[in-house]
Amino acid sequence: MDYSYPFSTDWSTQEIVDVVVFFEGIEKAYEKGIKREDMMAKYRRFKEIVPSIAEEKKFFREFEEESGYASYPIVKRTKEGSDGEIIRG
Repeated sequence: MDYSYPFSTDWSTQEIVDVVVFFEGIEKAYEKGIKREDMMAKYRRFKEIVPSIAEEKKFFREFEEESGYASYPIVKRTKEGSDGEIIRG
């Protein structure tokens, strides 16, 4: 991994860590798969930090440009899935 994660300088250290954990969940979905309930927990915490849809899209776009991983399809599958399901990219 030779890229950086998007974040805001307005966030606390813990919020930055939690957003990085969310994006690591996106990576895991593409690389190995992730349990739906684990990804949902990461996304809920992300939304506490980034409640604005416009900001969410901005961070998703920045992450995709850096990593090549699209966040929206994973989030969409996570929202539509059921517990126990493995979400894959």
